[in-house]
Amino acid sequence: MRSACIFSVLLCLAAVGVPAQQSDTGQTVLTVRSTLVEVPVLVKTKGRQVVFKLTVDDFLLTDDGVPQDLTLDQDTDSQPLALAIVVETGGAGAGHLTDYGQLDAILPALVGGVEHRVAVIGFDSTPHLLRPFTPHTADASQQLANLRAGDPGGAILDGVAFAVAQLRAQPARYRRAILLLSETIDHGSKTSLGEALRLISDTNTTMYSFGFSSTSSAVSHEASKFNSNEPGPARGCFSRDGADAEYEGHYGKQVLDCISQLAPPVRLATMTFLAARNALRTNTTESIAKLTGGEFLHFHDAKDLKAGLIAVSNDVPNYYVLSFRPTSLTPGLHVLRLHIKDRPQLVLRSRSEYWIDSDPAR
Repeated sequence: MRSACIFSVLLCLAAVGVPAQQSDTGQTVLTVRSTLVEVPVLVKTKGRQVVFKLTVDDFLLTDDGVPQDLTLDQDTDSQPLALAIVVETGGAGAGHLTDYGQLDAILPALVGGVEHRVAVIGFDSTPHLLRPFTPHTADASQQLANLRAGDPGGAILDGVAFAVAQLRAQPARYRRAILLLSETIDHGSKTSLGEALRLISDTNTTMYSFGFSSTSSAVSHEASKFNSNEPGPARGCFSRDGADAEYEGHYGKQVLDCISQLAPPVRLATMTFLAARNALRTNTTESIAKLTGGEFLHFHDAKDLKAGLIAVSNDVPNYYVLSFRPTSLTPGLHVLRLHIKDRPQLVLRSRSEYWIDSDPAR
């Protein structure tokens, strides 16, 4: 099996469109669109041993419940990489700044032996570009070793959105990745979870989160902001406004009935996002990593962080990279389910969703 470079792209949406228009001869020019989805997969035994020598015929993948024709891609490990290291410098993050002071020996292993650019972004209540993209990992390491504490904020999703904007400006031939170092609970972001997920998918960005636990008081405070009975769009099935009288005082039943009315793939997608929204009560960073197919690891100190980064660098070269062209280009969330045929004892990790914009040619 071919080796994939660290932070292999977990999703690639390549869309090419030519708007329909009238030609000089009066004939209609048709729009041509092509969407390619890439899904890297890590396969292990229950004893955590990496499984090699699987072929494309060993995998079964469905997109919104519909089986897809898969290809096992080769030789993607030589593509250049743009890596944004996003660090919480505010709030509880200020107490962990010393954990990042000795990563100079690890960063080269993370980016691998390919052409690369690395940037460092800090965030408290707002994100800041601390080190623009540079081909020198030593410069990024030096920046990480000299971080300054910020204000009491910790806007994780705003930091991620800012990082995506910086990555978007990099050459198209570069793969994109984010390494997030933060606490587990977001504090004060204007960016929603859904917006962050869409940005990551739209820019082909791999997400790896390393989180230290937020304080109990912070978790309780953030949990109080979320209401599991949060209504959906006005006048919609999930809306309190205009709901049938039978649901008065029983909004939970209305939600379940609404879900049951949806087609199975849409129902699954809805349930996924309801679960993700509720998961934000206790772990923002884990939610966003898992929904985008990335990886989340806890750390307590510099020793834990180094061990986790080494583990990731050892895992990623063993990914299989599957790709397919969706049979449906319906805009919105698409739910992926991947299985290994006749090998239920194996454990796999891959992304579970991707987005198609309403205007794929955008």
